[in-house]
Amino acid sequence: MQKILWSLVLLLFLFPFSAVEAQLLHQKPEFTHADTLRGSVTPERAWWDVTHYNLEVSFDFNKRSIRGYNRISYTIVSAPGKEMQIDLQQGLDIDSVLYKNERLAFRRSGNVYFVTAPSDPESTKAAVITIYYHGIPRPAIHPPWDGGVIWSKDEKGNPWISIACQGLGASVWYPCKDYQGDEPDSASISIIVPDTLTAIANGRLRRQIQHDDGTATYTWAVVNPINNYNIIPYIGKYTHWQERYPGEKGKLDCDFWVMEYNLEKAKIHFKQVFQMLQCFEHWFGPYPFYEDGYKLVEAPHLGMEHQSAVAYGNRFTNGYAGTDLSETGWGLKWDFIIVHESGHEWFGNNITTKDLADMWIHEGFTNYSETIFVDCEYGTKAGEDYVIGTRKRIRNDRPIEGPYGVNREGSGDMYYKGGNLVHMIRKIINNDSSFRMLLRGMNREFYHQTVTGKQVEAYINTASGIDFSKVFDQYVRTSRVPTLEYKVTGNKLCYRWTNCIPGFDMPLKIHFGGERWIRPGEKWKKLKIKEAAADGFSADRNFYITVKDKS
Repeated sequence: MQKILWSLVLLLFLFPFSAVEAQLLHQKPEFTHADTLRGSVTPERAWWDVTHYNLEVSFDFNKRSIRGYNRISYTIVSAPGKEMQIDLQQGLDIDSVLYKNERLAFRRSGNVYFVTAPSDPESTKAAVITIYYHGIPRPAIHPPWDGGVIWSKDEKGNPWISIACQGLGASVWYPCKDYQGDEPDSASISIIVPDTLTAIANGRLRRQIQHDDGTATYTWAVVNPINNYNIIPYIGKYTHWQERYPGEKGKLDCDFWVMEYNLEKAKIHFKQVFQMLQCFEHWFGPYPFYEDGYKLVEAPHLGMEHQSAVAYGNRFTNGYAGTDLSETGWGLKWDFIIVHESGHEWFGNNITTKDLADMWIHEGFTNYSETIFVDCEYGTKAGEDYVIGTRKRIRNDRPIEGPYGVNREGSGDMYYKGGNLVHMIRKIINNDSSFRMLLRGMNREFYHQTVTGKQVEAYINTASGIDFSKVFDQYVRTSRVPTLEYKVTGNKLCYRWTNCIPGFDMPLKIHFGGERWIRPGEKWKKLKIKEAAADGFSADRNFYITVKDKS
């Protein structure tokens, strides 16, 4: 039965939209007021900035319920509004909101609470409110894609609990300002569990307290900014070991948490972590969260990029659940979840987009981190084979940039099309040393920041000295694949772009009497060589385009 369920989950990932959903994608999207409340900077969000979350939560495995509080510290960045927006999804209820000893009034609108802002004159610069809540949160059906709280059991029948909530939102399990553009600068989470289990979360363990009632409290903390959806507990019958990686910023604590019965194979399989760190630090810069350490935590789902506590559920096998997503063979030589989800520590966790519409920045660059890893381990040609092999998964159903302000991402093509876009940028720059400096520069320029897609595009243009604006407009904001039309007559080549946006003029490497670069436009251009090319004409395979012979 487990194999059948795992196969169903795999199919859901490989084909993330069912036939019915695929039809819906072609319908005009309709957004509600609730979508706007969730995805935009509302007046009730605009005037305050989160600085710290201090969570305490207990999980009742039998009742599938949770209870706790979130103590939210914030600064006031503009004239205070009369209300502040707190997100908490239905199934969970706020019991009370306290500011000092004062109870604040609140009202509910769907997945949002509007809390009366403190009027205390002392709170003109900063304040702290404590929100007590309880309820039965949405359960995850097919995590991590259909998210929520995961109430599972390990192979020995012990409770195994975690959460996957990217996109769905952290407000599925705790009250917060559930907007990607406002990260807490730091956070702590205290998890109350039966003392037969262990609770793990992001960052470092600050204290563990045994209680007389047969429970224990584990308190973890991060000192760096963190996405709301990355703050995640793992509860189970865990065992642990630690190793240190000699990284660019010194000794990096690497902690590994797995089920007790998986310890020996995990110690062997997780050696790939150090290959990954060596490669990624070289290409992307130092691991962004040395202060919080790096953790790989076995999870009751396939995997997610939870900052400093990466969720791992790939069953200690190479590939993606034993599958090569590129169908080239290279994807079976390493563990997809270790590499991809750890790549998000740089792209997604260090550099975070303000709006879900720009999620292609997270997923496109992290998809390309897989190619970088193959490149590191097996050479440039193998990396090219890998990224080109993933193109067959691109559907071009809609743009990879989503609509802004409604908490909606673009097409799932943000992975494979996004990765191929980054690959083309690398090839156009045509200097791997410069491309590497660009990637490292991005992680330095936007270190621990939330950004817009436009900011990232502008940085790439400036750092590379090449204007990629039309390339971004074509590949990010349309679903059209540009077509190179060409004619060959003896020693003369005529060429142009079609199926493209106005002004599209992406440079292209070709083979015509030798290797050379051309810059097609929308009008026919000509290239003459001394004599007819013996091997004819071809466009370089590293460019995601279609080619038509119009001779």
